[in-house]
Amino acid sequence: MRELLMGIDIGTSSCKVAVFTPEGRVLASGNGKYPVYYPKPGWVEQQPDEWWQAVAGSVRKIFADTDIQPEEITGIGVDGQSWSAVAVGRDGRVLCPNPIWMDTRAEGICREVNERIGADRIFDLAGNPFQPMYTTPKVLWYRQERPELYERIDKILQSNSFIVYRLTGEMTQDLSQGYGWHCFDMRRGSWDEKMAQDLGIPLHFLPDIMPCDAVAGHVTAEAAAETGLPEGLELYFINHLPPAAELWAREYSMTGRPRNREARPAG
Repeated sequence: MRELLMGIDIGTSSCKVAVFTPEGRVLASGNGKYPVYYPKPGWVEQQPDEWWQAVAGSVRKIFADTDIQPEEITGIGVDGQSWSAVAVGRDGRVLCPNPIWMDTRAEGICREVNERIGADRIFDLAGNPFQPMYTTPKVLWYRQERPELYERIDKILQSNSFIVYRLTGEMTQDLSQGYGWHCFDMRRGSWDEKMAQDLGIPLHFLPDIMPCDAVAGHVTAEAAAETGLPEGLELYFINHLPPAAELWAREYSMTGRPRNREARPAG
């Protein structure tokens, strides 16, 4: 039986799913489209559950249309568009549409925060300016404009974090997506509690950070039923799909498994 790998990418206009050998040769690929919503000027949103429906449908279609068998998949890597702010409640449900990287509704909040905390201090810690396309201003917009929703938030997830959550039941975030948060210490690769406090971000909103070479979780029975994937299959985070998948596959071909198979938070 072949040992194959699967990559899942949550893009802006569609998800892409590819199955390839440990040497990096693509055997099958597919995609599932989903809409972008523009409800108001400056607002650009997507529905995370529509990402999941597209992923599940694309995976099922690969198994239906090719000779690839689910049990041949030995690991999955998931990447996605950056700077999401997927608000998930304590019941695990998405609370509202997700403002994506093109959304600029938080411009006024950015001006206030840059003046109050200091643009240079924020940049020195996080390595990015405090601008509305990033995750942090969107979360502060929830607090200012949707306080009832804000009180119901348990975690804020990135696009690939959300798909990993739907596949595994684990709410985590990969290290490479940390830069969307301005309470992320880019040098240490961990959350900065003092900056989170100064920004007004509750620490429980922040998922555990996972290195991209660690197991982020395993496919649940529920996700297996929706996708056709084997229950218990390992999942990893990857960032930008083509180069990351190539490196991931290359290491697999040399070692038989990606490094650091035990899941562990970074920092």
